[in-house]
Amino acid sequence: MAYLTITNAFAALRLLPMSNRDKDAEILILRHQIAVLERQLGADTRVRFAPEDRAFLAALLTSLPREVLRRLRLLVRPDTVLRWHRDLMRRHHARICQPKRPGRPPTVRSIRALALRLVRENPGWGYRRVHGELATLGIKVAPSTVWEILKQAGLDPAPRAGVHHMGRLPALPS
Repeated sequence: MAYLTITNAFAALRLLPMSNRDKDAEILILRHQIAVLERQLGADTRVRFAPEDRAFLAALLTSLPREVLRRLRLLVRPDTVLRWHRDLMRRHHARICQPKRPGRPPTVRSIRALALRLVRENPGWGYRRVHGELATLGIKVAPSTVWEILKQAGLDPAPRAGVHHMGRLPALPS
């Protein structure tokens, strides 16, 4: 795409010193060459454009009204050019709308602290009980997230009944 942009910029600079008559002659020559190519290819042969050629033609031609597009001598139908432009815009929009950081966002620090506090104050509770208590408080967090919070803190997420954690919880990172 960069190559096409640079070569076409130089081609546009080449047109500046040309007179209108010279430009008209070049246009007629190019149209005749297109007619010869169409004749040689035949009606059933389709010309294949590279993606960068499609993008460049779509960018140039979509600024023209549809009636003007229909009068131009093109190797493709005007509707095809418009479809290329729609595809180009869709890909551009999809690219800029992608999330900057893929994956699940990190759990809020206050939720982590609350889950660890619940376990500290109730050492026999497992991740399911902690999840239930958080849900009762209106905090929406998955049970697997509570499991991960406890594992990262070095605690058993599913302690056996009757076994209490006597160790201290590690300090929260600031």
